[in-house]
Amino acid sequence: MWRGPVSDIDAAVAAARRAWAPWAGRALTERIEVLRAFSNTVRRDGDMLADLIAREAGKPLWEARTEVDAVVAKVDIAVGAYAERTGKKKLDAGVGASAALRHKPHGVMAVLGPYNFPAHLPNGHIVPALLAGNAVVFKPSEKTPATGEALIAALHRAGVPEDVAQCVIGGPEEGRALVAHPGIDGVLFTGSAQAGIAINRKLAANPGKIVALEMGGNNPIVVIDTPKLADAAALIVQSAFATAGQRCTAARRLIVVESVYDALMAELVPLARKLMVGHPLGEPQPFMGPVIDNDTADRLMESFVALLTAGGRPLLHMRRTMPDLPFLSPGIIDVSDVPERPDIELFGPLLQVIRVPDFDSAIAEANNTRFGLSASLIGGSPDDYGRFWANIRAGIINWNAPTNGASSKAPFGGIGLSGNHRPAAYYAADYCAYPVASTEMDQPRANVMVGVRP
Repeated sequence: MWRGPVSDIDAAVAAARRAWAPWAGRALTERIEVLRAFSNTVRRDGDMLADLIAREAGKPLWEARTEVDAVVAKVDIAVGAYAERTGKKKLDAGVGASAALRHKPHGVMAVLGPYNFPAHLPNGHIVPALLAGNAVVFKPSEKTPATGEALIAALHRAGVPEDVAQCVIGGPEEGRALVAHPGIDGVLFTGSAQAGIAINRKLAANPGKIVALEMGGNNPIVVIDTPKLADAAALIVQSAFATAGQRCTAARRLIVVESVYDALMAELVPLARKLMVGHPLGEPQPFMGPVIDNDTADRLMESFVALLTAGGRPLLHMRRTMPDLPFLSPGIIDVSDVPERPDIELFGPLLQVIRVPDFDSAIAEANNTRFGLSASLIGGSPDDYGRFWANIRAGIINWNAPTNGASSKAPFGGIGLSGNHRPAAYYAADYCAYPVASTEMDQPRANVMVGVRP
């Protein structure tokens, strides 16, 4: 469905360096006008972009359309965030002087995007970076290059200069070259913890580059006493199996107190079994499409078998629904008796269930991870949620809501292996421009008062 040559990283960065200063020199209102034109361009061509996302990433068309909607909405959100978080301010100063706070763009920003939201997630870096006056060199995932190229083409049609926003094509080698390039002033990354750690290690001795890492999670969803078990099951299904489990905020671990375990499983397993897995453009629309490729499907099946071998009890077998194609049915496995549960992100429709005796044990088990992106509590009282919120280590903490579907009007990021304390979404403005403090007088006025000979 798409072919293209591998890009010349040196040439792309050199072009961006020539282009960024004129772009930064434009009035903010001009950059806002161009980016709002981009939003309108995506809205106008939304059906075409959604079809491309569905065919390339395997998302059901209904879900691809929600991704396009998020791309459209990002511009207005970013404009508001930029004004709130990086706006100009006048500060108190001495007599005859003024003080000010303003922000400057970093220069040329590298954006590395994932395949699960090939338009929305990189766009969440690209729009704030361009708004602040940076140039952007964007490398989409090698698994979704067509969507990446389409996103940049829409920016060009809206009036962003071609060298200011560029799409470079390639695999891990090109990604490493872009990260390490001396002409890059910042790296904005969304992807796996393994790749994010490699970036962090590569740039550890180079504090001049700003680095924002949005990585994955081994996210817990905790269920305690609740009369709404059917609703709880629906929330778990949304958390674990939306986007075929390929969301960084997807629930990987379902932690259930013993008192509701049997009743909850009686609701959850039949509901998950009913989920339709099928062609992204099929009718009726499926709940889930495929995972990204056969290698990923193979690894997930191997993980399911490995958990069984280690002592897991299958509640719903994960299956390949179409031979030689990466369609997987949802898998649910009770790993309560697995002695050493792996603390890894299994990026697909595989949910691990852990039984615990009480709420305190549930909180402890939820925190039994090196990750810290998203967590959700289902059931309980406001006091229970207060305890949960206070004790859970995560950047997104929800109550009676899924672990995924975070608002773009809030910061998005995690701790531990989930990020480096530079949350994205509404707070992306923070890493796209740096603050400059100034003390200003219209004429030089000073004298030395102490320690001067007469």
